[in-house]
This record gives sequence, C-alpha cells and structure tokens, in this order.
Amino acid sequence: MYIKSLNLLNFRNYNNLSIQLNKGINIFTGDNAQGKTNILESIYYCSIGKSHRTSKDKELIKWGADEAYISTYISKERLDKKIDIKIFKEGKKGININSIKLNSISDLMGVFNVVIFSPEDLKIVKESPAFRRKFIDIELCKLNKKYYYTLVQYNKVLNERNFALRKWENDKNILDIYDSQISKFASLIIKERLNYIKKLNDQGKIIHKKITSNNEFIDFEYITEVKDFDNIENDFIKLLRENRRKDLEKGITSIGPHRDDFSIFINNIDTRKFGSQGQQRTAVLSTKFASLEIIKEEIGEYPVLLLDDVLSELDLKRQKYILNSIKKVQTIITCTGIFDIKDYLDEDINMYYVKNGTVE
Repeated sequence: MYIKSLNLLNFRNYNNLSIQLNKGINIFTGDNAQGKTNILESIYYCSIGKSHRTSKDKELIKWGADEAYISTYISKERLDKKIDIKIFKEGKKGININSIKLNSISDLMGVFNVVIFSPEDLKIVKESPAFRRKFIDIELCKLNKKYYYTLVQYNKVLNERNFALRKWENDKNILDIYDSQISKFASLIIKERLNYIKKLNDQGKIIHKKITSNNEFIDFEYITEVKDFDNIENDFIKLLRENRRKDLEKGITSIGPHRDDFSIFINNIDTRKFGSQGQQRTAVLSTKFASLEIIKEEIGEYPVLLLDDVLSELDLKRQKYILNSIKKVQTIITCTGIFDIKDYLDEDINMYYVKNGTVE
C-alpha cells in the first residue's frame, strides 16, 4: 500500500498543492512552521476522517476560505483507491471513495491505513489512560469495522445510563436494562482490546529486543476491573450492580472500557512511573512499529508510515533502527535537516523542500 499522489486545496497554509510521492522514502524538510506537518496531517485525515492534532475540522480550512479539499490516490494490492474529502466551514465533511459517496465515516475505516509517529506520542506512555485508550481504539477501528460500531454503541448507552443515574435514580428497572445492554458492548470491546494487547506483546517484544540489543524486554498489560475473561459479559454485569450505589451517588458509570487502561513495562518496571526519558521514547517506538507489523499481519500489506519530526528526538541507535526498518514501507518523513540521517538512506528517495505553504 502506498500513496501515488496528494492534492490539497485551502488546507491549513496550502492554497493549492499537487505532488507525486515515491513508493519508498519521501522526506519533507524545511524550517519550523512552514507546513511540513500539515502534509502528514492531511494524509492521516484520509485514513480515519479525523486530524491527529485537533478535534475541530474548521481549523483545517485555510483562513478566509469556505472549504478545504484533500485528494489522494492510493495504490493497493487488490484495488487502487482514490479518496476525496471536502471539509466545510460549518464543521461537516463529505467523503468519496472512487467517486462513491460514503454514508458513514465507518466506511472509511480500513480503506487506507497509516501509522503515525510524532513527538506527541510520548503521551501514550507518560500521560493519562485516555491517551492509551485512544491509541488502542484507533488501531482497532482501522482493522475492524465491527469494533468501531460497537464502540459507538457502547458510548451511546453509557451516556444514557449516566443520564438515568442522575435523573431516574429510583427506577431500578431502567438501570437493569442499561446494564444488560452496556455489558454486551463492553464484553466485545474488552475481548478485542485483550487480543490486540496480546499481538502488541508478540510483535513488541521482538522489536524492543532489537532496538535495545537484547538489554531490555517490554511487556504490555491490559488493566480492567473485569477478572473473569472467560465470561466477561456476566462478570461485567455483576460489577455494575456491585457499584450501582456508588454510581448513583456520583451520577456516572465508574467502571467499563471507558475507564480501562494498559501499562507498558520495561524489565518489569512501569515505564510511565519509573522509566527514563530514553526508555519512554523506546517504548513508544516499539509500540508504533509493533502496530505497523500487526496491520501487515491482518491485511497482508504494510500501511504507510508517517514520521513527524521524530528522528531528531532519538539517539543514533534508535535512528538507525527506524531507517533500517522502513525500506519495505512507504515512509513520509518531516525534519528540519537530513545531515544526521542521509548516510543511512538509499538513493531511491524523494526530497522536498517546504517553505511557507509551497513545496519544491
């Protein structure tokens, strides 16, 4: 899977951009705040219909314009795809694949897969559980449309149950109904997350050993209130009823996939709490490259890899691992200079210079 071409119109600081991409390595270089990351953002948007930098689509539209347009042509093993997206000032968007309009953003999931690695990804290790849940949910949504649907339904019932906890606290029957509904969706979500964590362990352990020259081993562990993984749905209903009094007092559902987390251990030490900055960076690197291999394993071809100004954040050993690993994957790199990495790159690369929304 690789991008043949990318076209932007009134996207961020680009008036009109049309570029052809190499199926191997593509490097966008230039000073900061010139538009390099905007190119990666537009590519990522074509993958899941959302930005990795903002939740407000209108921020993607160039100042003074009424709409933005992204078009990308994707070469795939089975059938090439042309993805066209219009983003409107009112916050709406229209998505077409091969000129056919999509009815739902769920129809975009899995059509074009990317893995992005940026400095902000350190939050997966360092920050609150919300960042780790977001990571695992996005990865699963790309691979499984049923998971996307289940997650949407779970959040819908969760909101209704929370409303019932606040407004109908004496109505036991309605809470029993919500408990039954939410448990079905929670069970499917937890099962898929547990399966993904297993795959992260399978791939991540191999990758992490290579990066650290066998000096460190990594381990991923899913954290949930559910204990009986052979009977998740019934165990979850039981937990909801045990926590109902507390939920009624607080007016929220206190347990469930929306509260779950996963931990990353290096040499049996919790990386978030006790890992050095170098270990935290390596943990993210192992996680991202493991997700790359999981997608290849699931769909039979590699996704596109986006590296947003991360090489300068890594030491030489980790840079070399990345640059030696990306030769089989279309990779789009942004950086302010290539002096430290040019010796590890093949000649088969495209170089672009970005300045104030123009690309040469």
